[in-house]
Amino acid sequence: MGMLRAGLCPGLTEEIVQLLRGRKIKTVADLAAADLEEVAQKCGLSYKALVALRRVLLAQFSAFPLNGADLYEELKTSTAILSTGIGSLDKLLDAGLYTGELTEIVGGPGSGKTQASALQRIQVVHSFDIFQMLDMLQDLRGTMAQQATASSGTVKVVIVDSVTAVVAPLLGGQQREGLALMMQLARELKILARDLGVAVVVTNHLTRDRDSRRFKPALGRSWSFVPSTRILLEVFEGAGTLGRSQRTVRLIKSPRQPTGLQEVIDIGTLGTEEQSPELPGKQT
Repeated sequence: MGMLRAGLCPGLTEEIVQLLRGRKIKTVADLAAADLEEVAQKCGLSYKALVALRRVLLAQFSAFPLNGADLYEELKTSTAILSTGIGSLDKLLDAGLYTGELTEIVGGPGSGKTQASALQRIQVVHSFDIFQMLDMLQDLRGTMAQQATASSGTVKVVIVDSVTAVVAPLLGGQQREGLALMMQLARELKILARDLGVAVVVTNHLTRDRDSRRFKPALGRSWSFVPSTRILLEVFEGAGTLGRSQRTVRLIKSPRQPTGLQEVIDIGTLGTEEQSPELPGKQT
């Protein structure tokens, strides 16, 4: 909180500020934590005046209190869980895609990221660079806000396939604005999810770590904090010719489920397989 100074609020004079500083009360936080009866006695100030000062300063500098039960009721009415159509994937995601969150599907070429994120009744918009995508997302946000006001049917899922295609060309080398543009894209997606109650799904590629030579999600550490949930798709080992559409899906980030859970899905028929054993180690 701010430093106490004359004129910060009505009634806070230079004389009062100096007296408070003499008791090592220099900030609004110090005054909020102080025993006002003791301060009034030692500074020769009116107790009622100090209480009024603290009330005004807290109203000006502190957050407005909210009831936790009211927030929980609002969350229950504003959050929906959307099925992916794949039973085992829904189980891994704790029932499906949550509105208000960003879910990322990571995998290498041919792993089935696009098939896993494909839904029925979708409208496709082509964006070939990050500037087109940002414009499209802002237009979509405005359209959805108008639809919400008119109480008409609104979009519930936004899929970006793939985020790497528009962001990766801007990272590295002399492209200094690349990171800023990537985080602006992340902000637009978060606003869609949080403010408009949309489930956002993005696909991401794999890249090889320079030191360990292991594969990891692309776009680096900064992007890793953007998705609420992250799953990894891999070709199912030992599937053979008859199981080419089978994929192993592993949970590597989640706000609800323990990481390391694993399922086998069939992206060709959207069928489900029995749950595979949990991985011995959890990946973070």
